[in-house]
This record gives sequence, C-alpha cells and structure tokens, in this order.
Amino acid sequence: MMDLPEESPDVDRLARSMLMLHGNHDHEPAPTDAGHRGGSWSKAPGFADDPARAAAVREATEADKNRYLTSGMQPVDCRFCHVTVNVKRLGPGHTAVQWNTAASQRCAYFAELRASGTDSARTRSCPKLGDSIDHAVAEGCLEAVSTAPPAGDG
Repeated sequence: MMDLPEESPDVDRLARSMLMLHGNHDHEPAPTDAGHRGGSWSKAPGFADDPARAAAVREATEADKNRYLTSGMQPVDCRFCHVTVNVKRLGPGHTAVQWNTAASQRCAYFAELRASGTDSARTRSCPKLGDSIDHAVAEGCLEAVSTAPPAGDG
C-alpha cells in the first residue's frame, strides 16, 4: 500500500514552478483579428472589413453544422411513449440517437429512473426506444445501415 503524504501540496509553490517551466506570458498582448499584437483576439478572422465574406463564412458554417448534426438522421417515434427522436443506424450495434429536451422529459423509462433517484443522463439508452428503432428497421422506415454520405469534408 502506498503511503500518502501527510501534507497537501503548496499550491502557490506549484503554480510558481509551472510559470518558471512554461513562462509567464501575461505581459504579451494577444494578437488581434488581423494577427497584430494588442486589442482583441480570436482564432478565426471576423472579416469585419468584408461583410460579404463574413456572410459567406456564416452561411458555410451553418451548412457544415447542419450537415454534421443531421446528415442521415431520420425521425423515429417510440411505440411506447410516443416521443420522437432523430436516429441514424451506422452499423451493427452502433446507432446514433439525438434526443431533444421534450423527448427526454416525456420518455416514460427516463421518468421512472428520475423518480427512483437515478440520473437519466447517465443511462445508456431507453430499451423501449431501442425496440422501436428495431421495429422501424424491420418495417423499412429506417435504413439498417445509413447510406447518407458521411459528414466529413466531402
């Protein structure tokens, strides 16, 4: 059995040693949108001087977000409590399910868990919804493996 130190570490001494090791960069101003030192800074340029480009970047970003979040997702209704979630079958044993707040609050299985004091957010899934997903595949309402293009850069 390992002996634990009787004293807790000196946090101030530890912080000073980290600053000595990595350096203290508080004195350096952060780069601005244009990459210059001083003023505000962000990872990506804001294109404040080019509103058309800024709008195009916003539009492309929104399209990317929608593609990553919804590509191949199909609505599936739970046959037990009638909540609707978005589902994408990615392969055997791998199903992506997007719950929304209303569905997670109305799900009877999750409500039982919450009533018993269990955190439903820590629960892997709802078995009744799993049965409904399997039924949707059997009925041909949901692809057994999604044929939607991957959400990557293509």
